[in-house]
Amino acid sequence: MPAPRTDLPHHVLPLPDGRLHYTQAGAGMGVDAGGGAPILLIHGSLCDYRYWRWQVPAFAETRRVIAPSLRGCWPEAQPHPQAQYAVERHAGDLAHLLRALGAHGGAHVVGHSRGAQVALALALQAPQLCRSLTLADPGFRYADEPETPVFYADAVQRLRDGDTEGAIEQFIDTVNGADTWRRMVGWFKDMVRDNAATLLSQVREANLPVDPRDAAALSCPVLLVGGAQSPAKYGTRQDRLQQLLPQARRARIALAAHGMNLANPRAFNRTVLEFIAQA
Repeated sequence: MPAPRTDLPHHVLPLPDGRLHYTQAGAGMGVDAGGGAPILLIHGSLCDYRYWRWQVPAFAETRRVIAPSLRGCWPEAQPHPQAQYAVERHAGDLAHLLRALGAHGGAHVVGHSRGAQVALALALQAPQLCRSLTLADPGFRYADEPETPVFYADAVQRLRDGDTEGAIEQFIDTVNGADTWRRMVGWFKDMVRDNAATLLSQVREANLPVDPRDAAALSCPVLLVGGAQSPAKYGTRQDRLQQLLPQARRARIALAAHGMNLANPRAFNRTVLEFIAQA
């Protein structure tokens, strides 16, 4: 497969049962480029490594940065639904990626939205690979909470009916505010369209829970980041995590909703880098 068209360097890692696409940057590309552990960026729903276009070059000024496209996402042209598109499977893939790239001492793991649940799963599966954990607007359910209606059920049905554009608009506007999709820039729309079908797999884990006891057992430094204008449900997830992890730090990104790293990248980048420098 030829490398996809993107401004970021493209790499492919063979897996025992597939392959993982990723980008990386950083002076020297060594394990300790920039004098510290690398940063691993994990995207959320309807995205791929292109989502981090404002983070990869900024973080690479001082650190090695690794940003994968999760299994089943662009540029892999795979049909959905697929069983391999699953949080635990993603976490296992990322552990394999870090070891393959020589980051045996771990990375500073940053996960956004669904990617925050993948990041948490990675920290629980392989704690030795997680030097610190940044969870940006996690949306997962806790195991002691009842299952809730899937907010993107209508979007999934629209996808099944062939209305891809309507499905995307419904999902994006729900997590970021009305009329967000119409106002988004072209590259973001291209990325989301490329990954629209993943919702057909994601919905199978829509109520996948996190055990509060597992979250409370985390031993690495934790940063909880929220968008100042994000839907309230994301704040409630962080509130519970703060109770479970009283030592966790908390930050809010001004002038931003769920897509905080795009809406206010300077504030997001500064917040994450300052935390990592002290972790």
